[in-house]
Amino acid sequence: MDYKAYIADKIRLDGVTKQEIYESVALPPNSEMGDYALPCFKFSKILRKSPVVIAEELKGKFTLDDGVLSEVSAVNGYLNFKVNKSALTKSVLSAIFEQGGGYGSSDVGNGKTICIDYSSVNIAKPFHIGHLSTTVIGGALYRIYKFLGYNVVGINHLGDYGTQFGKLICAYKHWGNKEEVERGGIHAVNDLYVRFNSEADEQMENEAREYFRLIENGDKEANELFEWFKSLTLKYVGTIYDRLKITFDSYAGERFYTDKMQPVIDELNEKGLLKESDGAKIVDLEPYGMSPCLILRSDGASLYATRDLAAAIYRKNTYDFYKCLYVVAYQQNLHFKQVFKVLELMGKPWAKDLVHVAYGMVSLEDGAMSTRKGKVVWLEDVISRCVEKAKAIIEEKNPRLENKDETAEKVGVGAAIFGALYNNKIKDIVFSYDKVLSFEGETSVYVQYTCARANSVLEKAGEAGTAFENYEVNALEFEVIKALASFPDAVKEAAEKYEPSIVARFAVDLAQKYNKFYIECKILTAEGEAKPFRLMLTGATLQTLKNALGLLGIGVPDKM
Repeated sequence: MDYKAYIADKIRLDGVTKQEIYESVALPPNSEMGDYALPCFKFSKILRKSPVVIAEELKGKFTLDDGVLSEVSAVNGYLNFKVNKSALTKSVLSAIFEQGGGYGSSDVGNGKTICIDYSSVNIAKPFHIGHLSTTVIGGALYRIYKFLGYNVVGINHLGDYGTQFGKLICAYKHWGNKEEVERGGIHAVNDLYVRFNSEADEQMENEAREYFRLIENGDKEANELFEWFKSLTLKYVGTIYDRLKITFDSYAGERFYTDKMQPVIDELNEKGLLKESDGAKIVDLEPYGMSPCLILRSDGASLYATRDLAAAIYRKNTYDFYKCLYVVAYQQNLHFKQVFKVLELMGKPWAKDLVHVAYGMVSLEDGAMSTRKGKVVWLEDVISRCVEKAKAIIEEKNPRLENKDETAEKVGVGAAIFGALYNNKIKDIVFSYDKVLSFEGETSVYVQYTCARANSVLEKAGEAGTAFENYEVNALEFEVIKALASFPDAVKEAAEKYEPSIVARFAVDLAQKYNKFYIECKILTAEGEAKPFRLMLTGATLQTLKNALGLLGIGVPDKM
């Protein structure tokens, strides 16, 4: 049950919307005060009354007539609510056991399409650690929106356009060997590109420009080589996507929009938005506090903005999206503000539905991050090292464990994903192998171990627990119940805020509450109705943690 919505429905305040009340309802820092609280301070200015008076008046009008809440109190400007423990316990456990893997899902997105542009592979370049965030944030949002009933279109906007492909073909023609490239894959291709940039003379630069012209003009050999490089790239990234449980519905990249840019340029011209500046074509955004948006260079070449405008229009026409998300690092904030503003100036009412889901940068503890600083840290190496370290930990902690490789894969890959998702997405991340693989603290390993612990309890019991009628839950049990009840809200909030970390933090919070209960309450040796109830609570926790981790793309081993 959505208690926040229930409370918001029952409260009326002049000049305050139900949504504002809903968003103000929070969890008190001390559960003894209540299970939910409405701070009245922000309403004080609107109502011209003190928060204490507002809380007291609301308490006097609030009715407890349907058994949902058991107590309402006004304390120092807060309206505190205690829920009916028995009613909440029964409704939550019933919902989890009836819905199973669907617990926390909803149909709120039915009939609505969300496009998510994420990961965005650059053809002929391996993934470095900086690609981790866009890939796993986008993947998590993809699963979260599907869980909420949306039709989701995952788009890998390939970086497959530009003069670098002429350089690559030129390098291959001078130094390449087909067998060596096939054997070395994407890294062999990248080595050729790096060699070109360090050794090419003016003649080779001219050759490279000619090869790019041949690609654009449909030359058979040049395009066959380009498609070969592309296939090697997609084969390579496909292995990483498989490990991270990432899928896409479209691989339409920059090149796809080559023939779709001219209509955009024509429309900008017709609407008087296209201006000339030093031979280039721009849209002047200075009146809106931004630098001009460059549409065409002085030599007539298109830019990222040109292709992104064409892509946005194509996506709206093709998918009629409710929202279109761009999961791209915060360094591109200005770029997307410019593109969205240009579409707005073009009279596209749906420009307001475009969202830049910005995220911070990822680096290792030694500062290594990307190719620009000469410290290349490939993403597949980060993932593999996590798995190797996970296996070493498992060997040490549980040497007799069966399926060690499979378990290490789930633990190691999960650690890499969770390490990028646990903090608010806009924060820069310093990735630490030791931290993400810790069995203690805010890690996926801790949550997975909690799942293995719960699974072990159920295996030893040989039963999942049965329905209960008159069992009086204690404080620790009820903390777990309240955490379980909050999962649907956590999923919705993650979708509304484009913030998978909300689901990650939920998983850690639930695991912590369950472990506290596990340590302090007997389960297998409990007496009377306590045993079947606690087994039900264990099963419900296990299912909900699996659901939460599943949304993040993290598997759950049965044993650890």
